[in-house]
Amino acid sequence: MSRFFSKIGVFIALFGATFPVMAKPLVPDPPLQKLVSSAAQTTLEKFAAKGLKAENLAITLIDLRQKTLKSGSFHGAQPIYPASVVKLFYLAHIQRQLEDGTLKDSPELQRGLKDMIVDSTNDATGYILDCLTQTTSGPELSPDELKAWGEKRDIVNRFFRDLGYENLNVNQKTWNEGPYGRERQFLGPNYENRNKLTTDGTARLLAEIALGQWVSEERSHEMMELLKRDVQNKSDSQATDFSGLALQEMAGVKLYSKAGWTSTARHDAAYIETPQGQRFVLVVFTTGVANEKEIIPTVVRLFLEGLSAN
Repeated sequence: MSRFFSKIGVFIALFGATFPVMAKPLVPDPPLQKLVSSAAQTTLEKFAAKGLKAENLAITLIDLRQKTLKSGSFHGAQPIYPASVVKLFYLAHIQRQLEDGTLKDSPELQRGLKDMIVDSTNDATGYILDCLTQTTSGPELSPDELKAWGEKRDIVNRFFRDLGYENLNVNQKTWNEGPYGRERQFLGPNYENRNKLTTDGTARLLAEIALGQWVSEERSHEMMELLKRDVQNKSDSQATDFSGLALQEMAGVKLYSKAGWTSTARHDAAYIETPQGQRFVLVVFTTGVANEKEIIPTVVRLFLEGLSAN
């Protein structure tokens, strides 16, 4: 994960201190890596009969309790279809555009952001990506028109790649039905242009937001308010069916998260604070076992136990 931050000095020089960078260095930590590897192995063994395989599990953990941010990962650099977790990246980029003044704020924009993150609405996500990229869905385009349209849609990729994010593709809408027309063209004949993220990159972004270092402390706080989950709120599956499933018996726990779920993927990106002083970002991606609700909370419980011992 350390290579994510190899360009940090260049970013500061080019863009100034307000540009989103991790102010604290992220350090791969042997004891934390051991904890992650052990948790991954325990989880794989527990759910082997359910079809969970090593290649279908990715985990990244960042401990935020100290000035030096310690990390560990399992398949953390593997690009994976992120489902609705990609919405976290669209939220972060739009905050940068609002900060720069390249995008004008409005009640409708705020409504879209809320619906995209709080309720994970795909229609809202499409609207937000249109605002970010100044593109719209519609009928098929000629090859030249599609190339020009795709260049505009790729602004989100360029933004995050310039920050050192690797192995990602964040230029597609999320869908209930579809896509159709130019959106289907842009995915490629074999869906080779699908969104993809790593747990390393997702954990890095969520850590920056949680630490108040994304664009500005105020905008980071606004994003955290949208990501806040009540683990007792049964009407919010993102709060109760993913990482929150492991937290419901813990009084005073705080959860901020963005989940993703499709017929093939079950993911969660979570920032967790406990009354015992634990503060960590945990991102878990699973594929091929989308209906197994207990895998992600099992990983969370293992880390709660492991971090308590440190």
